[in-house]
Amino acid sequence: MKKVLILGCAGSGKSTFARKLKNIINVPVYHLDMIWHKPDKTTVTFEEFDNKLYEILKKDEWIIDGNYQRTLEIRLKECDSIFLLDYPLEVCFEGAASRIGKKREDLPFLEEEMDEGLKNHIINFSKNKLPNLYRLVEKYSKEKDVNIFKSRQEANEYLNKLKISFNGSKD
Repeated sequence: MKKVLILGCAGSGKSTFARKLKNIINVPVYHLDMIWHKPDKTTVTFEEFDNKLYEILKKDEWIIDGNYQRTLEIRLKECDSIFLLDYPLEVCFEGAASRIGKKREDLPFLEEEMDEGLKNHIINFSKNKLPNLYRLVEKYSKEKDVNIFKSRQEANEYLNKLKISFNGSKD
């Protein structure tokens, strides 16, 4: 597990899962939101984003958190492991709401409210984005290690087992 993708709806806990995984396998994490967004809430150009992404993909080890479907297939070709957090709508809403007003290492600005764009993204994710995620994950499933979690509990149980296999302890 040297090149890892973490996918899922906004609020599903991709960044939290990435940090926990990093602490177990000691591989650097790259948050796509940090590459795409600027501190003033504007975004970089596609060219800037792609250049930064390609620099990461050239590295020997990485954990990349984020969907960004425009570049997903490029990342899927390069990774060895895929984690898809496919959680219910309510869980994603709770996750997104819980981070409002908190400084985060995976976003270069402070979310002061859950804006309509984010709400709509979460509401429409399972209809508009998830089918393509599943299609692409399935396409690469024979050559990649794929884990799909339907609950935070499943993800945490996986991480606890992984931690034990890495260092013999749940702590």
